Amino acid sequence: MSKTKHFYNGVSIVKDMKKKTPEKSIAEITRTYIDGHSSIKDCIKYGIVNYSAVSRMIMDELDVKNEEAVLVACRRYAKDLKWEINEMKVKAVLNESRLEIKTRISIITARNDWDVLVKLEPIVKKILKRRTTMQAIQGTTGITIITEDNVREELISAIGKKYILKSRAGLVEVSVKSPERIDEIPGILSYLSSSLSSRGINAVEAMSCYRDTIFIVEEKDMTPALDVLRKSLQ
Repeated sequence: MSKTKHFYNGVSIVKDMKKKTPEKSIAEITRTYIDGHSSIKDCIKYGIVNYSAVSRMIMDELDVKNEEAVLVACRRYAKDLKWEINEMKVKAVLNESRLEIKTRISIITARNDWDVLVKLEPIVKKILKRRTTMQAIQGTTGITIITEDNVREELISAIGKKYILKSRAGLVEVSVKSPERIDEIPGILSYLSSSLSSRGINAVEAMSCYRDTIFIVEEKDMTPALDVLRKSLQ
């Protein structure tokens, strides 16, 4: 709320004026909705969507009244939509990739604290000399360390239990090893993640590191995850 003063014959009149927030157009509302629903977006990409049904869904969920405007916005979105994932190129890279699996994997999440970083350096060097699996990822709220079960307690002890946010053991690491040109092809991590999620497989952690696309899954999901990823590589 802003107040603007107007002066008439030396008398000050204060008039409250509401700040008007520009309303989104139906086209913007429609684009935002489709961008937030990847399954609808994929159907539009493949040209197998029922635009009338999508329009009614948007109207019902967002309380939009003008069906014709929503329908036009959907069709215009389809014309403007560029392939964010060049599936043929993705598949070409995956056809040259191979799977690697490691069991008995642990994930340790520690506080993102300077003391933790200082303590990590010597223990990480020590563990890496043994050729043990080790990846460390620093986020804004925590540091995630992926390693093997047999060094989990050693790491926790070195870091200090008071710095540990959570820890899990008995997980499985499934890595997709790809050729070097993977860094020229966008969307591979997204493609593989979508394949896993479509089968109800939860990736505890997912990351991309140079030629490796890595998924950490629970032991019970190991077989179905391997099956999904193997088919993705064919």
